[in-house]
Amino acid sequence: MARSKISKFYTVWVGRVPGVYSSWEECEAQINGFENAVYKSFGSIEDAVDAFNNNSAAYIGTKQINPIVSSELKNLVGAPLENTICVDGSWNTATNVTEYQGVLYPNRTPLFHGGPFSAGTNNIAEFLAIVHALTICSKDNSIKAIYSDSNTAITWVKNKKAATKISQTEGNVQIIGIVRRAEDWLNKNTYNVPILKWETNAWGENPADFGRK
Repeated sequence: MARSKISKFYTVWVGRVPGVYSSWEECEAQINGFENAVYKSFGSIEDAVDAFNNNSAAYIGTKQINPIVSSELKNLVGAPLENTICVDGSWNTATNVTEYQGVLYPNRTPLFHGGPFSAGTNNIAEFLAIVHALTICSKDNSIKAIYSDSNTAITWVKNKKAATKISQTEGNVQIIGIVRRAEDWLNKNTYNVPILKWETNAWGENPADFGRK
C-alpha cells in the first residue's frame, strides 16, 4: 500500500518574513543567515498557526506533536519497523553550527554523532546522517531500514549527489569535504537497506531529533 505524504509546517516568529510555511525550503529562506532567527516545526497547520499567534517562548525548547492522530491515518501509515536506524540533522541559524546523529529504533540507543561543524545547512546534515547510517548497514545486515524525516536528503542520497547551492568557502571547507567523501562512497558502494520517511504525524517526533526546532 502506498504511504501518504505527510509534511511538517514551520512557524517563523523572527526572520525575514515571519509567518507559517509548508516546507523546510520556504522556512530556510526566511532564517538562513538571519541573526537570532526564531522558528519551530509542527505536525499540523493548525498547531503552526496557533503558535504563530502566540509568544514563541511557549514553544521553543518543547516538542509540539499533534497528540490526536486519526485511526484512519494510523492504519494507512502503519507502524515503524523495528531494528532500524533513525537519523536527524541540526543547523543553528544563529551560530551556523551543523550536527547530525543516528539512533537505533525502538530502544533509541545512540549510534553515532557527527560534528559540530562550523558551517553547513540542515539538508547537508540530514544527507550526511543517512550516508553515515548506510556505512553502518554495510557492516551489519540485521538493520531493516533507515528512517529520515527529510525528503530532500533522501532524494540526494538516492541521486548520489548533494544538490546544495552553497559555495565552498574558507569557513565551510571541512563539511564540504565530508559531503564530497559521502558522495564518493555512494558512487562506489551499493546498499539494499531501504531509506524510508519517518511519518511524524503518525508516530511522533523522529527518535533522533535534536529537539531544537
